Amino acid sequence: MRILFLTPWYPSEKDAMSGLFVQKHAEAVRAQGCDVRVICSSGWCDMWRQWKALRREGWTPDVVQLNVIQKQGLLALWLKTRFHIPYIIIEHWSGYLPENGQFRLMHKWQRNLYRRIAASAEMILPVSRRLMDSMHSCRIYNPNWRTINNVVDDFFFEERKSQIENPKSKILLHVSCFDEQAKNVKGLLRAAKMLSEKRQDWKLVLIGTGVDYEEVRAFAKRLEIPKTLLEWTGELPPKEVAEWMHKADALVLSSRYETYGVVLAEAAAAGLPILSTPVGIAEELGALIVSQEIAQNKPGTFAEFMEKVLFSDYSDKSKKSDYSERFTADTIGRQLVSIYDSCLYRDI
Repeated sequence: MRILFLTPWYPSEKDAMSGLFVQKHAEAVRAQGCDVRVICSSGWCDMWRQWKALRREGWTPDVVQLNVIQKQGLLALWLKTRFHIPYIIIEHWSGYLPENGQFRLMHKWQRNLYRRIAASAEMILPVSRRLMDSMHSCRIYNPNWRTINNVVDDFFFEERKSQIENPKSKILLHVSCFDEQAKNVKGLLRAAKMLSEKRQDWKLVLIGTGVDYEEVRAFAKRLEIPKTLLEWTGELPPKEVAEWMHKADALVLSSRYETYGVVLAEAAAAGLPILSTPVGIAEELGALIVSQEIAQNKPGTFAEFMEKVLFSDYSDKSKKSDYSERFTADTIGRQLVSIYDSCLYRDI
């Protein structure tokens, strides 16, 4: 089966992390024996040039997978109209979420174009129920919906390791891209300050970098959180992130919004207890939920949640076995191939 991926995001030499979740879907489908080609472009002319290059090779897809509607949706719609090639949509974009709101700020003609592209797809697969509900509220209509997970690398499923450095000190892990508008790391740090005034038998490890990384570090310095309680690793490759998850005691996510939250899936695969705002798939995973109001405006109460996930019996409630198959490349690859088959045989 020949599958064409259309996406505005995909890893490159300039940015190895952009669209990594799309690449993992492509790899999962290839592992099932499909011939997968990828057109990654944010502009129509370049996208058309890549499509013509595939045609010169004599390559035509059986099914198109549109990853995020945007401009790529025009090519998917044209291919269906001109060559009767069916397409599905896997949606990751946070613009539909009310906390983001970008979709509602678009021109009316843009919103209507998105709706037309969505309505013509064989199926729409948002990456979380929360994103699906937000798309419905934006009047994105299609008769066929289901959610699809992102792929978690196999090494996250390995057995967790006991802490070696200081068995009396708990490790609370935070992994993000340090975009303050979305991630609310400052809210987390305010809570860390409050917890530090009560007890110091723990450490917050912050993994990642991003546009607001230096500002957030400066903010932590102004809060005068004891240096022994914070560790900044910078950006790490996925395997090293997994190593931290295998020795940490809990993961904390303070985001204002997430469409999915790959780090949540990775933590669940690693058997790590999760404290999170109600974003992405956090509630689906049975995470300990802290409200947005608390995460953003009540650091003392947020600190109590951090203490609970680290030191109460909640920290023993790992559900790793529940997710051992849900996020694997094999599981998701087989799900996608089954959907492609349904498109071709019109069983949807």
